[in-house]
Amino acid sequence: MLHADLGKAPQLDGTALRIAIVQARFNAHITDALAAGCVQELRALGVAENNITHVTVPGALEVPVALGALAQCGEGDDFEFDALIAIGCVIRGETYHFELVANESAAGITRVALDMGVPIANAILTVENEAQAQARIGKGAEAARVAVEMAQLLAQQP
Repeated sequence: MLHADLGKAPQLDGTALRIAIVQARFNAHITDALAAGCVQELRALGVAENNITHVTVPGALEVPVALGALAQCGEGDDFEFDALIAIGCVIRGETYHFELVANESAAGITRVALDMGVPIANAILTVENEAQAQARIGKGAEAARVAVEMAQLLAQQP
């Protein structure tokens, strides 16, 4: 049973946490900025540099596969990583491909989180255009905070 103080944000402390980031390289000018903000925020929250693993994959559809592999690291219920972060950017084009990539990457991320019981902060932007993507660069730092908060929450459970 989760015990949390509803409505009150916890004090975030990442000093003992191990976090992995999976970054899609497609739209790298956006995803590089998201990842930089994410790593900067993780460091500000106390996550040691050597406790941050950062891997890249071709695109958003490959992110869940890498997350799944990282979630399987460790032995038994003792995961190597306390939380994972998904970073990517899908910009709408003129075909149905946008919906396919956006929906399937999100579903895959959710499936890994639920199946493996590891928190995953989803910072895969799904936007209409480049301007919307640029306006959401701060989602990388937000994902870092979500990952630390969820890792802390699950660590409190028996």
